[in-house]
Amino acid sequence: MQVPVPVRRLGYRIAHRVLRSWWFIVRPHVRGVKCALTDGDSVLLVRHTYGHTEWDLPGGGVKRGEDPAVAARREMEEELGIQIENMRPVGHVKLRAYRAHDRIDCFHAEIGPVELRIDEGELEVASWFPRDRLPREVSRYVSAILALL
Repeated sequence: MQVPVPVRRLGYRIAHRVLRSWWFIVRPHVRGVKCALTDGDSVLLVRHTYGHTEWDLPGGGVKRGEDPAVAARREMEEELGIQIENMRPVGHVKLRAYRAHDRIDCFHAEIGPVELRIDEGELEVASWFPRDRLPREVSRYVSAILALL
């Protein structure tokens, strides 16, 4: 039985708030991945159903012992319903979000037009934008990651 989308979204919001509190107190070192998926001059951005509401690159956390490239492919399949084999690493960015020390490994793949099946519990929407006309409300590190391409 599939959990209804509104219940899953509430679960993501609660989990994110608990994690934010944990990160604020413990200030851990957290590892994540972000993927710049392009179709020519366009880039795919998503809006999550939890946390900040800005447009962001798809991605997520790296599990303990997981290779970042494996995590990136896993996250693209979970969030967008697509399998990507031609992903290449382009570098990393470091930031402090909610007082945690984040290292975000960044990847790029040219995927062309593809049918997305977004996880509606985790993502509100996914949309393509020309790189020179990104929306005003983008995550603070989208520009830094796109500059790595």
